[in-house]
Amino acid sequence: MYSMKEVCKETNMPYETLKFYCNVGLVPNVKRNRNNYRVFDDKDIAWIKSLSCLKKCGMSIAEMKEYVELCLQGEKSIPKRKTILQHRKKLLLKKLQELKDCLEYIDTKQTFYDDVLSGKIPYTSNLIKISND
Repeated sequence: MYSMKEVCKETNMPYETLKFYCNVGLVPNVKRNRNNYRVFDDKDIAWIKSLSCLKKCGMSIAEMKEYVELCLQGEKSIPKRKTILQHRKKLLLKKLQELKDCLEYIDTKQTFYDDVLSGKIPYTSNLIKISND
């Protein structure tokens, strides 16, 4: 069994976040030791890592709670969970494309700036008028 502090270190999760997740039911069936401190086993740690991933995927606390509730229903809720994850995947793929577009823009601007600085091309701007003296 692991303490809150050990779990936080293992999952790279702030203590207050783990405490909040436990308090709102995102970590179901939390066990307590004889001193009434929360303790976790390996399955709990794996689940907490899953929660971190869901959060990084952009799920809100409410969406994560819905997902937990479905997980607690067992195998019968797998189709619904698959739908939720598929929707999240579509959103992530859209975000990934947006990030790729941003990286392409930055690469294009960096090449432009390198070419200007090396004298390969003259400087032009969409924001200011450049005199050709």
